[in-house]
Amino acid sequence: MSTTQSERLRGLLEPLVSARDLDLEEVEVTPAGRRRVLRVVVDSDDGVQLDTCAELSRDISQTLDDTDAMGQTPYVLEVTSPGAERPLTEPRHYRRATGRLMRARLADGGELVARIVSVDDGGLDLEVPGVKGRKPTARRLAFEEISKARVEIEFNRKPADKLTEQAPETSVGDGGESKEEA
Repeated sequence: MSTTQSERLRGLLEPLVSARDLDLEEVEVTPAGRRRVLRVVVDSDDGVQLDTCAELSRDISQTLDDTDAMGQTPYVLEVTSPGAERPLTEPRHYRRATGRLMRARLADGGELVARIVSVDDGGLDLEVPGVKGRKPTARRLAFEEISKARVEIEFNRKPADKLTEQAPETSVGDGGESKEEA
């Protein structure tokens, strides 16, 4: 997608997304045969409900129908949340992932898997899991030290973990639906 089209779509969609107290994370147009797919990724501190995505999809569709922003080529509109293994690119992403495990590629070439304990304007406080029975260690990481990061899915996280008690009671699933943790 050209930068001009991307900027135009972002400018057109941002007010619709903001009106629902959501953040517009990504606007992507990709070819799919004779059509294109317009993927709009939205998020918020409280996650994104399926009904909210459906309502926003209708609003975006109507707005796109009223303009020529997508041209005459057919397209499919997808409105979605970032998903469980979301990339972490903005401080707000790290803040929303507090209590979760992340995998980061560091600017110095290393890699780190750690739990996000807290986030501030300068970076992250992390808990690095201990190896072979050792206790976890604390580590501070500035945003500038991270070249790429994403949330890691945990299938066997123990509920007795101290961070579980401190983490928010709601979490976002793959489809953007909030669910209460037991």
